[in-house]
Amino acid sequence: MRVAVVVVNYQSYPELCECLSALTADTGACAEIVVIDHESDAAAADAVAAAFPAVRLVRLPDNHGFAAGVNRGARESRPPYLLLVNPDSIVEAGLCSTLAGWMDAHPDVGAAGPRINNADGSRQASARRFPNLTTAIAGRSSWLTRVLPRNPLSRWNLPALDWNQETPSDVDWVSGACMMIRRTAFEAVGGMDEGFFLYWEDADFCRRLKAAGFRTVYFPGVSVTHTGGRSSCHAADASLVAFHHSAFRLFWKHATMPARLLAPIVYTLLRVRLAVIRQIGRAKQPS
Repeated sequence: MRVAVVVVNYQSYPELCECLSALTADTGACAEIVVIDHESDAAAADAVAAAFPAVRLVRLPDNHGFAAGVNRGARESRPPYLLLVNPDSIVEAGLCSTLAGWMDAHPDVGAAGPRINNADGSRQASARRFPNLTTAIAGRSSWLTRVLPRNPLSRWNLPALDWNQETPSDVDWVSGACMMIRRTAFEAVGGMDEGFFLYWEDADFCRRLKAAGFRTVYFPGVSVTHTGGRSSCHAADASLVAFHHSAFRLFWKHATMPARLLAPIVYTLLRVRLAVIRQIGRAKQPS
């Protein structure tokens, strides 16, 4: 058993079953699969357990957040690699063994992320640079990136969108939607920061990996299809709040002392952004 697959689930049982079908069909190095089922629904979880008896299903009555779920999955497993997979993701055949074999040959790599595709086959911006002031206007979900995805600022922030080659490349961080982590690196940095309930915990984790001397690599030679947002849609407003809360936490945690003087401005801008997105959402709702 070389890879423990950790799936953190929240009310996404149909997608989870599709995800597990792909994982269990491709045994390879994926000999252990752990599902952390937050706010577990008894009937739905029973159906999953019956359909996938080899999967370890950890049922929890409360939702402790993605980072806490990952840490729990790590404690429930032993293999030298952890593969984080969102329940609304379908991994391609051979992904586990390919990533594990490549990381075996590169012991300084702490985490590697495959190419992540949207359902229509387009490439997601899963490899990124650490956030800075330009991320607010040229990040993955910004208006500029949606309208002009090939603009220089977005291409700088989101290098996965600008690469056509299939060779591994060092990046600042990769998406936790699908990420293979070396267990020794995971333990060296203390796992995921559970202060991040949802969003940005992957950026924080990779930043701490870098500080500990590990590389993070984008590995586009294997892929996963990620629908995205299936869990967060069950608590849309809470997820939106968590996104902005985690963004501020990431800023505060890693900012230099001089940069922290800008904290009131950063906080205010994030609050304004949250209010604007909420207002847009309300305007789109049928009257």
